Amino acid sequence: MRQRRPEHRVVVTGMGALTPLGQSVGEFWDGLVAGRSGIDHMTLCDTTGFPTTIAGEVKGFDPTKHINVKAARRMARFSQFAVVAAGQAIAQAKLDLTKEDRTRCGVLLGNGNGGYPTLEEGARVLVEKGGMRMSPFFFPMTLPNIAASQVSLTYDLQGYSATVVTACAAGTQGVGEAAEVIRRGAADVMIAGGVEAGISQLGLAGFSVMRALSTARDGTPALASRPFDAQRDGFVPAEGAGILVLERLTHALARGAAILAEVSGYAASSDAFHVVQPDEDGAGASRAMAWALADAGVTPPEVDYVNAHATSTQMNDRVETLAIKRVFGEGAHRVPISATKSMIGHALGGAGGMEAVVCVQTILTGVMHPTINYEHPDPDCDLDYVPNTARLKDVRVALTNSFGFGGQNACVVFARYTGA
Repeated sequence: MRQRRPEHRVVVTGMGALTPLGQSVGEFWDGLVAGRSGIDHMTLCDTTGFPTTIAGEVKGFDPTKHINVKAARRMARFSQFAVVAAGQAIAQAKLDLTKEDRTRCGVLLGNGNGGYPTLEEGARVLVEKGGMRMSPFFFPMTLPNIAASQVSLTYDLQGYSATVVTACAAGTQGVGEAAEVIRRGAADVMIAGGVEAGISQLGLAGFSVMRALSTARDGTPALASRPFDAQRDGFVPAEGAGILVLERLTHALARGAAILAEVSGYAASSDAFHVVQPDEDGAGASRAMAWALADAGVTPPEVDYVNAHATSTQMNDRVETLAIKRVFGEGAHRVPISATKSMIGHALGGAGGMEAVVCVQTILTGVMHPTINYEHPDPDCDLDYVPNTARLKDVRVALTNSFGFGGQNACVVFARYTGA
């Protein structure tokens, strides 16, 4: 493990999650370990005429239980998710913001689409009633950066603020870039992660005409997302948020914070290959993984667990398997790999945030959640995907992968905190 000076080390002190498996980290984790699917028929939009009707939705979410009614009404769903999950993370971290220099506390979130349902609603008003009938909050609700802005406003975080918009890589890149902000001395505390709430006819139509979504098991939603399985036929859309409180180690120690894990490495790369399809030989993804491990000062044999991007599409899962083999060599067959999306679907920019929570929980508990629906071996996907049943293992180092449209890749290495 690379030995950084304490002021350059970044640790996780709090986490929050809103997911298709529950509205807290505990509910999310319990569902994953049990191998329970959170995928069901859509309720957030009319699916008439579309080839698929299933998604991973955050069911029963009521923002007014956590946010002032007036403020909640002026936020799109993805911003509501971010504010609530950030509040959970701040609470777990026992971060008393009244005692903090707010100019040293910032926000960096990953998001793919912004307020898609609100965007669709605005377009309908424009066409059906005219542009002057649109809400004056249209832009303050739909822009991708607004979730980070709402977190800053809600918790009076006056420091570094940014949004990463790199599609499916955004959540992981949000965590990694936030750690870099702390390392370079621009902040002491960062609220970081990913969020997405784009389930709408607009999103459903766009992915359907691309033939990217699973359609073969529309009648059995829980069986539809099946990463690495030979009969996978596309991803299942989802929504949710995963948010971490990141702190400079010296800051966390000074306030007596309980440290959950350390962010020890990060890297991003570009395939420079195709606007949608991944690099066929896995070179771009493998660069991001190798660079993240190098940043952490970790060799491939030291990695105990990989949380895969694993979208359940034919090409992505095959290419990710190939990329893991490029980085780990013969050791690729020995490292356990989990696919969180097998149970919650693909939340695009929110996925990496939730999967970061998974990595920290794996390190804390020594439990690797399963990849469910792995029933038909694929000769091109022949690694250890922790099939169908959770497994115990002492995990000290975990790598998480996220690979986005446009060939944008991000990887973060989490490690057990072993002291200053």
